[in-house]
Amino acid sequence: MATVLITGANRGIGLEIASQYEARGDEVVAVCRRSCEALDTMGVEVIDGVDVTSDESVADMASALSGRRIDRLVNNAGILERDGLDDLDFGVIERQFRVNALGPLRVTAALRPLLTDGAKVFIVTSRMGSIEDNSSGGYYGYRMSKAAVNIAAKSLSVDLKDAGVGVFLLHPGYVATDMTGGQGIPAEQAAAGLIERMDTLQLEQTGTFWHQEGYALPW
Repeated sequence: MATVLITGANRGIGLEIASQYEARGDEVVAVCRRSCEALDTMGVEVIDGVDVTSDESVADMASALSGRRIDRLVNNAGILERDGLDDLDFGVIERQFRVNALGPLRVTAALRPLLTDGAKVFIVTSRMGSIEDNSSGGYYGYRMSKAAVNIAAKSLSVDLKDAGVGVFLLHPGYVATDMTGGQGIPAEQAAAGLIERMDTLQLEQTGTFWHQEGYALPW
C-alpha cells in the first residue's frame, strides 16, 4: 500500500485519481482549496484550505504532514484561461504561472523531507506546454505556464535523483472536466491511464514527459 498525496483533488481528474487510488486500497491524502461532498464521503484523508500559490498555506500543509512518508506526490492542481494575441490579459497570464508553474515547485519543495528513497513525484502538465507540438498558437498563459513547469520538473529530476526520487511529467489527454467545458474523454479513463503510468515509470526514466496512453511526448 502506497501513501499518495494529490493536489487539486476536489474535482475533475484529481478527484478521479483519488477515487481510483482509494478503491485499490492505497492511503490517499487529498489536498484542495475547498472540499466537496464527493471527496468528503470517499473515505480518504482531506486537507483543505490549501492554496498552492501561498508559501504560508503550503508550509502549513507540510507541517501537518510532518513525520509522514509520501510514496507518490501528484501535483495536479491547475487552471486554464483562454487567451489569444488579440485579447491578452497579463494579470490572467501571471495567475496561471502562479498556479501551474510555481505551485508544483512550491509543493514539491515543501514536501521534500517526506519524499524518501523510492518515492515518485508527478506533475500533471499538458502537451500544450510542448514547444515542438505547438502548431496552433494562442493560449499564451496556459502554454507558457506549462512549458515553465516542464523545465522545473526536469531540474527537479536532476536534483532529486541521488535521493532516489523520480520526477515525471504526465499529460492526461483532452479530458471532460469543468476546465474543458465538459468536452473530451471521461475523467475515469484519463485517471486510469495516469495511474498506470505512475505504476510503471521508474527512476531510470526520471525527467521524462508522457501521455497517459503510454507514449513519450516531445519537449
